[in-house]
Amino acid sequence: MTKVEVVFIPSPGLGHLTSTLEFAKLLINRDNRLSITVLVIKFPNTGGETIKTISSSFDSENLHVINLPDCAHVSSTSDVGNSVNTLIETQKSNVKEVVSNITAKGKLAVFVVDMFCTTMIDVANEFGVPSLVYFTSSVAFLGLILHLHTLLEGNSEALRLSLKQDELDIPCFANPVPTNTLPTLVLRKEWESSFFNYGGGLKKANGIIVNSFHELEPHAINSFLEDPGLRGLPVYPVGPVLNLETKPKETVDSDNIIKWLDDQPPSSVVFICFGSVGAFDKDQVREIACAIEKCGTRFLWSLRKPPPNGTMGPASDYPLSDLAAVLPEGFLDRTAEIGKVIGWAPQVQVLAHPATGGFVSHCGWNSTLESIHYGVPIATWPLFADQQTNALELVSELKMGVEIALDYRMEYDVGRDYLLTADKIEKGIRNVLDKNGEVRKKVKDISEQSRKTSLEGGSSYTCLGRLIDYIVNQV
Repeated sequence: MTKVEVVFIPSPGLGHLTSTLEFAKLLINRDNRLSITVLVIKFPNTGGETIKTISSSFDSENLHVINLPDCAHVSSTSDVGNSVNTLIETQKSNVKEVVSNITAKGKLAVFVVDMFCTTMIDVANEFGVPSLVYFTSSVAFLGLILHLHTLLEGNSEALRLSLKQDELDIPCFANPVPTNTLPTLVLRKEWESSFFNYGGGLKKANGIIVNSFHELEPHAINSFLEDPGLRGLPVYPVGPVLNLETKPKETVDSDNIIKWLDDQPPSSVVFICFGSVGAFDKDQVREIACAIEKCGTRFLWSLRKPPPNGTMGPASDYPLSDLAAVLPEGFLDRTAEIGKVIGWAPQVQVLAHPATGGFVSHCGWNSTLESIHYGVPIATWPLFADQQTNALELVSELKMGVEIALDYRMEYDVGRDYLLTADKIEKGIRNVLDKNGEVRKKVKDISEQSRKTSLEGGSSYTCLGRLIDYIVNQV
């Protein structure tokens, strides 16, 4: 049987890569007519071995992973957006070479490009095939970006005036959106050119695949059908696409963490973790520590060391000898009976554990979907990118999160907005652990639906079938 060839191009970064690989695996497990090649792009000198290890674990008969050559002249600077754009552009020739080899062997149907790789649509056009965008954030965030782009196209001066107001009406949100929770991309000075290119790139696609599901975001999904400007852009909510397998050990013994959780009562532990790049300076770390002590609750805290100032890269673990210098004096001794400070955390295992009762999170979309899947309420503390929008959606739209902050941001080029005080953090921790709260009930309900939606008869199962029909029909 001649295979239907699909080329995937994920954005640099572990979160985007793992979500893309999981989605590719979902496609080939559903329909064995598909053969998928994933072209992996990475920044030079940033976690290449980890990426190669994860990539190779997905390699199979119908799923091929190719690590594109490094582009040595692209540096990992503090300007994330420009670094990614430059890197993607320099990889176009490598992508063309690989795809030419694929077309010589089989029938190329479609490109599936990451939400930050839409410039690769030009390469797909050269090969005469359509492009789909794999959008690794929420439908609400997608709708927000496309709506603001439409306003920018129509009347840029009116949009500038709107952004000076306290709130905006956005069709994909049922409630007004505070402007201080918009992504940093639209709050920077001289933002319009880069945003215009980004939103325009999304609109060039023949359809957008979103890692979400109808039961979670019904209003946002329905808003696409009601907006005349977006009605012609097919949106495929096929999520949740998650990697729920045990993650590899890195710098800590995950077995010890799980054994510690085994000794804690059900829903009693707050898990504090800010993703692969979330890390704070000494002042903010001490506010978190003070909040933990004031709460007196059980805790598991993934405390990570930030990269050097002005550089881009993942957080790392503190050497044990350095922890005491970052934390308040005596903190580890005083909290030894109720908590555990760790480095890297096996997040999926922790969220799946019955002792975990709440999650202080940066609100990255993968982490949000994992927490929902396991029925763990989130206390929101966004840092980068789409996370402020995700936090707002969780708290105001979905009623599935409690607020520590909605507008906190720690972008590489703008620094930290403000210091979050211990009192505010303490309040969020207490609220997220409320065992009888409405938020916990709502999360438990959507958790059940997130497990059913990908089964036969579920909305995501049906949507994935429509997507596969579209891909196969291209050849």
